[in-house]
Amino acid sequence: MALQFTDQTAREAIESGKPVVIDFWATWCGPCIKLGPVVEELAEKYEGKAVIGKLNIDENDEIASENRVRNIPTVLFFKDGALADRSVGLVKLADLEEKLAKIL
Repeated sequence: MALQFTDQTAREAIESGKPVVIDFWATWCGPCIKLGPVVEELAEKYEGKAVIGKLNIDENDEIASENRVRNIPTVLFFKDGALADRSVGLVKLADLEEKLAKIL
């Protein structure tokens, strides 16, 4: 199951040095809602290998601002505490898996 990040918990996960995937979304964003189950599937499939979660930009905007998230849905991939890749828009599971494989 994907974690529900806040700015603080997302920052702690990124600083842990583990591979981290964060889905930036909002309740009013149709494509974000459609991407939700894809992110959940990714989280289940890679449990224990990467920290995967969602961050609602209406409730938490610090991490989004720091990483220049301008459009949602945006999925950011962090490795060793640094931004390694990003995906913008509604994408397939295979697209996210390809990017995740690069940081594992």
